[in-house]
Amino acid sequence: MRDDLGIASTCVRLDNISVCAGEVAILDRVDLSLESGAPTAIVGPNGAGKTTLLRLIMGLLEPTRGTVDVSARQSAIVFQKPIMFRRSAAGNVALALEADGRSATRASIDALLDRVGLAHLRDRPARRLSGGEQQRLAIARALAREPVLLLLDEATASLDPAQTKLVESLIRDIAASGVKIVFSTHDLGQARRLAGDVAFLVAGRIAEHAPVATFFSNPASEAARRFIAGELVV
Repeated sequence: MRDDLGIASTCVRLDNISVCAGEVAILDRVDLSLESGAPTAIVGPNGAGKTTLLRLIMGLLEPTRGTVDVSARQSAIVFQKPIMFRRSAAGNVALALEADGRSATRASIDALLDRVGLAHLRDRPARRLSGGEQQRLAIARALAREPVLLLLDEATASLDPAQTKLVESLIRDIAASGVKIVFSTHDLGQARRLAGDVAFLVAGRIAEHAPVATFFSNPASEAARRFIAGELVV
């Protein structure tokens, strides 16, 4: 999204956000502003709070303290292991359209399946699709909401290289259409390939947020330098 002057606008703003489970802080005093435009990668070690951050932005969690401002009028999220309904691929898309109050015509269903490269599998049971095909079907269901903001949680973590390449190509196409994508990933190569900026999360805190080239060539924090080098960061 850009304003009338062509300037990128802020679509997500988190101010002093904390999410606690008892006395444990899953997210701790997070400040983060994300602009529309190129995808944002959320990276960090396991347990850093990446999934919690995405769920918070989506509105699936309430912060213990702080404020969340999401200006996108429509958002959608896809998890690492999405649930497939006991229907065909087309039936899954139809359910998503109907849930959002949209008409589930054959044309609208096939347009979404075609967009994710699954038109030829429209009648196959969703649970018999491969892992990569299920992930693309989950993205098609998310696109049924016509989101302005699309959140992806480790969308390719369980996929082989061929399926990963297909999903990454789809992410590029969706981003090029004007949808803001925020994705978590453990794959630094994927962050390099897809992201415009990187938010580095460690122990529930944003240790660094920078353009992707800056993050990888000149990280500002010692934790980021160690993480990029492949060292264990906790």
